Amino acid sequence: MSDVHTDPQARLEAFERMLSDAQRGYEETVERMARLRAEGREKTVTFRQLMTGKLTYQNLLSMYRSYGLISE
Repeated sequence: MSDVHTDPQARLEAFERMLSDAQRGYEETVERMARLRAEGREKTVTFRQLMTGKLTYQNLLSMYRSYGLISE
C-alpha cells in the first residue's frame, strides 16, 4: 500500500473512501433516526447520540461542498 502523504493517487483514493463512508454514515444515521421517530423514541439516549452523529456528518459534508469537492 502506498503512503498517502507522498502518493497523490493514494491520497485521492483515501479521500474518496472517506467521502463515501461519510455519505453512507449520514444516510444510515438518518434512516435509523426515522425508525426511532416512528416508534416515538425521540427522547432516548440512542436517538440523541444519532442526532449528534448526524450533525457531525452534516458538518463534514457541508465543508466538502464549500470547497467544491462535492455538488449540492
